Amino acid sequence: MTAADVKSAFFGTNAIGDDRYTGTGGLGNIISDVLPNALVFSAFILFLYLIFGGFIIITASGNAKKADEGKQAVTNAIIGFIVIFTSYWIIQIIEIITGIPILKGS
Repeated sequence: MTAADVKSAFFGTNAIGDDRYTGTGGLGNIISDVLPNALVFSAFILFLYLIFGGFIIITASGNAKKADEGKQAVTNAIIGFIVIFTSYWIIQIIEIITGIPILKGS
């Protein structure tokens, strides 16, 4: 099975060769449209969480328990960044291997 066959099976095609929203492969098209937005949204939430953790550390004012809480929030934000970054590059590798544009929309 070639990359074109995989794309055709996953996204579907209609008579004029346009493979967007054709009744077959609708799930693949929905994923292709939602995934880039989900990555942007998760990066935005990650940024807010990082700011929140930093704010907690700054306002701890000597309270070790509050400072540890802020450090944990910053650590979680960094782990979230690594997960988002890794998932983005895994998607890019899958696009290269299969030839299916996952994040490009067409």
